[in-house]
Amino acid sequence: MDVTDITPQLDQLDSGLIELQNVLKPLLGDIADVSSKLPLLDKAKLYVLVSYAIESLLFSSLRLNEVETKNHAIFSELTRVKQYFDKIQKLETPAAERESTLNTEAAIRFVRSDLSGDKGISSKLSELIAKERAKAALRAAKVDNKRPAADEPSNTGDRSGQTNKNPPKKPKHGGSKKAK
Repeated sequence: MDVTDITPQLDQLDSGLIELQNVLKPLLGDIADVSSKLPLLDKAKLYVLVSYAIESLLFSSLRLNEVETKNHAIFSELTRVKQYFDKIQKLETPAAERESTLNTEAAIRFVRSDLSGDKGISSKLSELIAKERAKAALRAAKVDNKRPAADEPSNTGDRSGQTNKNPPKKPKHGGSKKAK
């Protein structure tokens, strides 16, 4: 390859470096003044981005000079700055809700199979399960009552379109009347 073949690329590199220097000059010249006007998270982003820009330029310079960069200190610095990027990204994104829940039906099957020989404990377990299911049903009913029913008309005979805040009362007797 002839030296005259790469002169356009060198000119392009030189103009690119001058442009980069002009773009970074206001930012690097008075970075404390710029960062003092930013909120804490944005300030952290600014410092990490500036340090990453400097470290990556040093890394590129070493690579151009054919220095082994894998074992160089600049590589560990780049890794450290990338870890800061990850930490900031973790702070910016909200935590995902916990997806794993307890499969109560499976747990009940395990406990029942272990206690299948003892009738007293098995009956107490059945009572406890029935109580827990009743509590869960009450909680679900409370949640359903708290939700507004905008589409449905009131079931108390009021045709005004307003929903009834008080649910209909249930009979005090637990038994149901059988049709004869």
